[in-house]
Amino acid sequence: MSGGIEQIFKTSLKPKSEYKGGKGKKEILKKSGKKKIYKLSSNENILGSSPKAVHALITHINAVSEYPDRTDQKLRTALSKFYGGVLSPEQFVTCNSGVAMIDFISRAFLNKGNEIIISNPAFKPYQVFAQKLGATVQDVPLVGKYFNLDVEGILKKINKNTRLIYLTTPNNPTGTHIPKPQIDKLIESIPDHVIVVIDEVYFQFAQAEDYTTALPYVDHDKNVIAINSFSKAYGLAGLRIGYAYSTEKIAQYMSQLRVPFMLNTLSMEAAIAALEDKEFINITVNLINSEKRFLYRELNKIGIKYWKSEANFITIKPDMDDKLFEEKMIEQGIMVRRVASFGHLGCVRVTIGDRQANRAYVRALRSILVS
Repeated sequence: MSGGIEQIFKTSLKPKSEYKGGKGKKEILKKSGKKKIYKLSSNENILGSSPKAVHALITHINAVSEYPDRTDQKLRTALSKFYGGVLSPEQFVTCNSGVAMIDFISRAFLNKGNEIIISNPAFKPYQVFAQKLGATVQDVPLVGKYFNLDVEGILKKINKNTRLIYLTTPNNPTGTHIPKPQIDKLIESIPDHVIVVIDEVYFQFAQAEDYTTALPYVDHDKNVIAINSFSKAYGLAGLRIGYAYSTEKIAQYMSQLRVPFMLNTLSMEAAIAALEDKEFINITVNLINSEKRFLYRELNKIGIKYWKSEANFITIKPDMDDKLFEEKMIEQGIMVRRVASFGHLGCVRVTIGDRQANRAYVRALRSILVS
């Protein structure tokens, strides 16, 4: 025998460029030696977690010695209620975070030789998970200063091997949204063997009049899947829980990938409670909107390039090397995220914090960029 165990390894799983999440606050504190640091790098909720979710965690903490519910029926029922009964429980699929749902969707629809279409700048896991399965990634970049969807370019890329088209709105990392007419045109034109995946994990923050979620398309039985997460607005990033909704036919097909006890007790109970915490969401969104206006004014004074955002972050383009800028910001006690790996070269994404965090961020910008 020769060749070693590597001879049975899948070539698509050999070490390569991977998606790496943002660094942790403790890691940076230890490395920098600072006593205080503002983490504005991962788009977490600066206010913390939904109080109702936290109460649910405390209430159910003694249940962790037992297995959780075998199915996710309770959460899917709560989600149906959250959407006003427009979607049935059978139209939801739950998973361990929004990014895990991307993996779920990839495994459900992609094989070697299939293709997906993305539009850079875009969230990198779309590409990473597809490539792990041997699929080919076609990039039709967003166009213009507002990062519009190149609908005609996407339609030209579709062929018999195309399975998924990923749209992100509001988009990570640009913060911009895709106007509804552009999505309408795309969905009206795609063939039956293609699914449009709309990643809408920042939907609570979107204010644009022409913004849309995937809901109207799913309601009209289109081949569309929406991805959502409890990590952002609800402040439950550490619990790793997300969901998708689609037509019943697509959702039930995807559900075949689930395993018993997939969701742990605490995550499921916290998510159910969070869905009822409208007050927390309203407070969060109002804070983001007011602080966004504050930051626009300050960024304009500094004269740095930025993009107006429909999400809870603002992406900037400092007039210096992005890696050096990130390092200098950490020296100032501010964690930010470079997004070159997302296809947004030379740019840095910064989460919108509360006034204290934002003032510290502005002071750091002035110290680094204004002399």
